[in-house]
Amino acid sequence: MKPRILLPVLLLLIVVSRILFAQQTNDPEQADLVASAHFMTLTSEERNQLLSKAQSGDAEAQFWVGNIYSDGRLVQKDSGEAARWWLKASEQGYPPAQRAYGLASREENRAVSERWLLRAAEQNDTIAQLWLGAAYDQDWFGTVDVREAIKWYRRAAEAGNPDAQVELGEKYEFGEGVEQDYKRAAEWYRKAAEHVPDLGGAGQGRNRLGLLYLQGLGVPQDYAQAYFWFCLDRPEINAPEAKSHLTDEQIRNLDRLVAEWKDQHQMSPKVAAAVRVLAGPPQDQASH
Repeated sequence: MKPRILLPVLLLLIVVSRILFAQQTNDPEQADLVASAHFMTLTSEERNQLLSKAQSGDAEAQFWVGNIYSDGRLVQKDSGEAARWWLKASEQGYPPAQRAYGLASREENRAVSERWLLRAAEQNDTIAQLWLGAAYDQDWFGTVDVREAIKWYRRAAEAGNPDAQVELGEKYEFGEGVEQDYKRAAEWYRKAAEHVPDLGGAGQGRNRLGLLYLQGLGVPQDYAQAYFWFCLDRPEINAPEAKSHLTDEQIRNLDRLVAEWKDQHQMSPKVAAAVRVLAGPPQDQASH
C-alpha cells in the first residue's frame, strides 16, 4: 500500500476502533484507554504517518502527536512540543486537546488553563469536567468556588465518571457546599463502586461505601456489606474491622460472593490489554 493511502487509513482505523468500542461498552473512557494503548505501541513508521497526518491539519492526529511528545515513549519527551500540538487541535475545537492544553497551562497561565478546560467541559468532555471541578475545589485559578466545583463534578458524575462520583459523594458525606446527606453520598459511592475497570475512582467508591455500611451512615449498619465492598478494593485496610463482627460461615459465603462478583465484572480483553500497556513493564524488568 502506498504511503499516501496509509496516512488516512492509519488514523481512520484507530478512530473507528475507538468509536466502535465506545458503542460496545457505553463507556467513552474505556474506549480512550484502548486508543491510548494503541498509540503507545505504534511503530516508527506509523508514528511518522501520524505526524504527517497532524501536519496536514487533522485535529485528532494533532492531539495524539501531542500525547506522544508528552509521554516520551516513542520520541524524546518534549512538553513544549506537546503543548504546541495540543493548541493546534484545541483551536479547531477538539475537546480532548482543549482539556490537555488547559491542564498543561495550569502553572504558566491560570486564565488560559481555565478557558480551555471550560471549552472542553462545555462540550461534555467528562474528564475535563472532573478536572474543572477539582480546579475550582482546590484554588487553581485564584479562588475556591465549591458550588462551581460541585456543578462540574455533578455533570461528570451523571455522565458516569467514577472519580467524579466519588468527589460528589464526599461533598454529600461531609456537607461541603451541599446539605449533608449520607444517603445521597452512599448512592454516588455505589455508582462509582460498580464501575469496571477500577482505575482509582471505583476502588475509592468501594472503600467509601464500605465505611458507610460499617458506621451505618445513610445505609443500615451492615458488617457483611462493609466486608464485601472492602474486599473488592484493598481488603487489608478496612476489611479486618468488618470481619471481626462476622462468623466463619458468613466470611466463607462472602468470600465466595466476592469471587463471583469479580468473575462477573472482569475487564474486557481489550481493556485489560490496554491497562497493561499503559502501566508499562514491571519495575524489575524495566531496569534490564
